Amino acid sequence: MNTMTSLSKKPLLAALAGAVAFAVPATSFVAPAPLAAQQSDLDRAVTAIRGISTMKADFTQTDRNGQTVAGVLTLKNPGKIRFEYEKDVPLLVVSNGKSLTMIDYEVNQVQRWPIKKSPLGALLDPSRDVAKFGKLVQTGNRDVVSIEVRDKSRPEFGVITLIFVRDGSAPGGLQLTNWVALDSQNNRTTVRLRNHRYGVAVSDGAFTYKDPRRSSRRPR
Repeated sequence: MNTMTSLSKKPLLAALAGAVAFAVPATSFVAPAPLAAQQSDLDRAVTAIRGISTMKADFTQTDRNGQTVAGVLTLKNPGKIRFEYEKDVPLLVVSNGKSLTMIDYEVNQVQRWPIKKSPLGALLDPSRDVAKFGKLVQTGNRDVVSIEVRDKSRPEFGVITLIFVRDGSAPGGLQLTNWVALDSQNNRTTVRLRNHRYGVAVSDGAFTYKDPRRSSRRPR
């Protein structure tokens, strides 16, 4: 059976707008940091996000049913991202900086959403104020910084929790290791990143796609 046949499309989309709970490695209890230190970590997380000019990383994506697919993520600021799935998954997700598009080559379907209506807007939309809508979530681990981003006035945009690990070699001293997101339909998915490569050459052509609805199949 094709991998995508067994995966529910809505939970799969939730990887861009939703995710399963993230388990922080077990540690001894750490008292909450003072408010000033918490704000400092929030500022560092925002700096880390904005400090990524380009990045490639291997990813795994797990839906709420525990089904996992893998691939390569390509990011280019401002606002561009590409999820290239493994060969047996006939799906592509790209953002051109304005909208997020899912192309399903199995059924020749294209779906598109404004970036700001996805929780991933916290990562992709340069005009979105992460510090305004974000709050620190205590992890009990001083090396792990967790930021929950939601717009309480727009619950339909969902929630995304960005998890960083302190790493002096990463932009802003924090490396984005995974995110946990929940979309407006309560679909949860986890995306985990590894093998980060920063500052790599990435063409804008990486964020185009072949439209399966067009016989010419010209890049969009």
